[in-house]
Amino acid sequence: QVQLVESGGGLVQAGGSLRLSCLASGRTFSSYVMGWFRQAPGKEREFVAATRWSGAITYYADFVKGRFIISSDNAKNTVYLQMNSLKPEDTAVYYCAAGPRLRIGVRPSDYPYWGQGTQVTVSS
Repeated sequence: QVQLVESGGGLVQAGGSLRLSCLASGRTFSSYVMGWFRQAPGKEREFVAATRWSGAITYYADFVKGRFIISSDNAKNTVYLQMNSLKPEDTAVYYCAAGPRLRIGVRPSDYPYWGQGTQVTVSS
């Protein structure tokens, strides 16, 4: 059974940084795409970033390009989202997701497996 467990969220001032982690277990993820999504109150869940588990291919939403970095550590079965230059509008619950696919997807429906989410709050 696939399990994804996020950690690393918290409260940070605007301009600060946080690193989210997603520990994956339950199967071999080498052929999976791992994604990060976020959902703010009253808004739909939106794509943030994704990577092939090997890390060779990454993709970012335009609003995080140059600020966020997605990476993976195969030995630790963990995917990271380094978030820099945070803005109040980055406040949301951040979710890790996994999908057995070849191409990176940007829709929530592309990912059958989800973590429980971690809250990120950026104060102004």
